[in-house]
Amino acid sequence: MSRVSQLGFGAQRRIAAVRKPEHLQAALSNDWPVVFLLIGDLFTSEEYVARAKSAGKTVFLHVDFIAGLGGDPVALRFVAERIKPHGIISTKSHFVKHAKKYGMLAIQRLFIIDTSALEQGIHNIRQSEPDAVEIMPGLIPRVIAELRATVSVPIIAGGLIQDETEIETAHRAGASAVSMGNRKLWS
Repeated sequence: MSRVSQLGFGAQRRIAAVRKPEHLQAALSNDWPVVFLLIGDLFTSEEYVARAKSAGKTVFLHVDFIAGLGGDPVALRFVAERIKPHGIISTKSHFVKHAKKYGMLAIQRLFIIDTSALEQGIHNIRQSEPDAVEIMPGLIPRVIAELRATVSVPIIAGGLIQDETEIETAHRAGASAVSMGNRKLWS
């Protein structure tokens, strides 16, 4: 099974990135098979993940945003055993490694702000071996193409995506999927 199919993007290649609890139902109501949850805390994350899984979604929990988890790798064991998403998203390479150790898929999020950040990101990808990489902002087709040619994992473009043209540009540059928090693009 390829990494892209394992991640569950499907033909849509679009991902609803839920940033507010009140937006969860809209993300669960669309036809897209994957949802990124950027909401929750130790008390609510389990419920959000369960709701998304009940709606048939492949669920990735952005663990850097979950209040109460902290930076200790044992937090990933808690996520795997208690919250039970299909996978996690994190900027932290050690979280990516531990997520995989506990049987979850892992997406490494990179903020590409300059050449040094890109080079460090490539180094981190090689060290942590994520199942996919989400680059931010997602409006940089040249960097998407360069990363696509350099690493062997799927690339997800995210951040600042505002219209259909930007989604198509990211796909043409080599992005396997595009994540977006802009609810207008979810329907």
